[in-house]
Amino acid sequence: MSQDLKKMYRTIAGDNFPPRMEVSFVDDKGRQTLFYEKVGWDIEGQIKGLRYGENPGQEAALYRLVNGNLVLGQTRTILPGRFLVSDIELLQSGKHPGKTNLTDADNALNILRYFKDRPTAVIVKHNNPCGVSRADSLETAYLKAYMADRVAAFGGCIAVNRPVDKATAQAIAEQYAEVVVAPEYEEGSLEILARRKNLRVIAIKDMARLNDYVGERVIDFKSLMDGGVIVQWSFVPQTLTKEDLLPAEAVFEGKTHKVARQPTDAQYRDLLFGWLVESGITSNSVIYVKDETTIGIGTGEQDRVGVAQIAVDKAFRKLADRYCWEEFNTPANDMTDREKLNSIMERVKNEKGGLPGSAMVSDAFFPFPDGVTVGLEQGVTSVIQPGGAMNDHLVIEAVNKAGATMVFTGQRSFKH
Repeated sequence: MSQDLKKMYRTIAGDNFPPRMEVSFVDDKGRQTLFYEKVGWDIEGQIKGLRYGENPGQEAALYRLVNGNLVLGQTRTILPGRFLVSDIELLQSGKHPGKTNLTDADNALNILRYFKDRPTAVIVKHNNPCGVSRADSLETAYLKAYMADRVAAFGGCIAVNRPVDKATAQAIAEQYAEVVVAPEYEEGSLEILARRKNLRVIAIKDMARLNDYVGERVIDFKSLMDGGVIVQWSFVPQTLTKEDLLPAEAVFEGKTHKVARQPTDAQYRDLLFGWLVESGITSNSVIYVKDETTIGIGTGEQDRVGVAQIAVDKAFRKLADRYCWEEFNTPANDMTDREKLNSIMERVKNEKGGLPGSAMVSDAFFPFPDGVTVGLEQGVTSVIQPGGAMNDHLVIEAVNKAGATMVFTGQRSFKH
């Protein structure tokens, strides 16, 4: 007997989580408690919470922090009542959000908070960015982020830091996305987005204060299979400006090794842009950035050489798909005209996937020069990484030999 497998995605799990939650930290000085309340939305006259968790059948609930003030040592949690993702306004839902929709939106905002001076678009899929770009207009930023990885952007979450105008709404409506998040929507844009009936259109009015969340910490909980819990403070990037960067130098056997040249202003922009995007990417990761747009993102690999190679491969494949789409309105995977496809592939090969002149970003140090060499061989001209490896001097020599430049952040940026 055949089974309707699509039914599982139409089923709303509901949840039996209580309306309130308290988390207490206790020591000999007393008790500090964080108070939470469950979030729901009015969907066609019924108050509903999350559609389901990571998979259909998993109950899930969203809570917002409403009271309490946890202070541990010199660090304190974000103050209660400063709602952002936990207090979204659903302007259009079709299907109301599930857990992955909100965690994707949250990570998009996690990245977006570092960019306020120019229109920026972040597209997240499975809690990792697949395209991020800054530009002079919101439409351009979105289109560059989308074309950075058009394939992965299918069904993703789009977050932007400016009100959505009609031109940007039109560009978004031409693609399939699950969620779009913006501070507000200009007149006429919602009608355009309404063409996508199941698109979750979310307004977060406090996004105007998104930059205020830079440096703020929250308690990060990780539950273990046996019911145990690991608790940590959330990650805060320390390198936010050119002045925060450290010179790439290392002392080995009494000799000081330094990069031969400093980055240009344009390279500094790409390096800092890439490092802040990196804070929202699952480690082990390496990414390539050019003109403040991601062009190759490698995530979650076990070795640094491998992830650098994967990011190169993605840069090649995504550029080939982009050219096929722009010239023939056909995805590269669907091209049946082998002559046209071969011509595109030859062009991408000659352009080295668009990597020449790009910045290479690594969330941890390169233990050996083989990792950074992967990027340098493709024409990377600048590198940013934490530094601190035993073989920093060899990595510096490799960078100098390639005529590139490199800076250190002095901070690892792992995200698991």
